[in-house]
Amino acid sequence: MQRLSKSQRELLEKASAKYAENLSEVMPYLTSRGITEQTAITFRLGFVKEPEIGHELYKGKLAIPYLTPTGVVDIRFRSLNGDGPKYLTRPGANSHIYNIGALNSEGDTLVVCEGEMDTIIATQAGFKAVGLPGANTWKPFYSRVLADWTKVMLLCDGDNAGREMAKSIMQQLDNVLPVFMPDGLDVNDVYLSEGAEGLHKRIGV
Repeated sequence: MQRLSKSQRELLEKASAKYAENLSEVMPYLTSRGITEQTAITFRLGFVKEPEIGHELYKGKLAIPYLTPTGVVDIRFRSLNGDGPKYLTRPGANSHIYNIGALNSEGDTLVVCEGEMDTIIATQAGFKAVGLPGANTWKPFYSRVLADWTKVMLLCDGDNAGREMAKSIMQQLDNVLPVFMPDGLDVNDVYLSEGAEGLHKRIGV
């Protein structure tokens, strides 16, 4: 995995801070997904109103920075109107675990979600949660990161991709318990229909 240069880190930090200043413009969308303003601020979500150089393709999209104790290591971008791909990743960017700071939390149970939005919602609902950028982004070395947790609750979308992800990860870790969302739904959908309490009941934590 290629390390980011100092200038790359500075650009990501600058862009993330700039886009976060436009949070109010994307709050109606986030509210519709059940995300509070405080949660959005905590995760430093933003809106690409005036793109940084090289980010022109992401204008008008939700900016989702990947935060670590040393700063921003990536930004992913989400479409708000269904125009084009749902998510866009910067060319050449490494794949990372999202919300990696949760790995330093106290406790014995960790929740792993598909996607950043589900991770944000799970965290807001009171779980210690990290996320994969997608069902097909699992990397073998992630198993070393998750091996020390007593229990890893894998929250899978109710589709074939979610089932395949669970099968793949369970072959590498023996502390994983998959929790499948209803057919065609994800964690965010369940949260919107059943609230945090419903999500806790489904997960059993």
